[in-house]
Amino acid sequence: MRQDSRLSRMLHVLLHMARLDGPATSDRIAAMLRTNPVVVRRTMAGLRDAGYVRSVKGHGGGWTLACDLGKISLLDVHHAVGGPRLFAIGNETDRPDCAVEKVVNEALDEALAGAEALLVARLGAISLAELASAFDERCGDLAGGAGEAG
Repeated sequence: MRQDSRLSRMLHVLLHMARLDGPATSDRIAAMLRTNPVVVRRTMAGLRDAGYVRSVKGHGGGWTLACDLGKISLLDVHHAVGGPRLFAIGNETDRPDCAVEKVVNEALDEALAGAEALLVARLGAISLAELASAFDERCGDLAGGAGEAG
């Protein structure tokens, strides 16, 4: 099963955008992600609708950040890009009257709910500003040039 990397990819893009002096075009972002500009526009639309980025069409246009990185959590980005359920594990419900199935499903439901609550809490507690700070500590502030850093 292929992993959904929208969250990781958009976090990457947003951190690069925070270091750019001007707008990032869909073509530039697409080249960075090795994808098609249409895919970029579709994914960025969710971030725009959430108020995290804005877009300007035409010459000199592109995508820019619309709010402070400290106000955006990893969970916010996950929701904005239409991220999937956090866990793909599910229950079998072919035989709802089966006592074994009920016991198994209850155990799995409890374990998954606990794990999801922990993950949601952690993703909600990490801001993009924290990621930007960690990047700065690791690589130094590359003001304006980080859009090419990888």
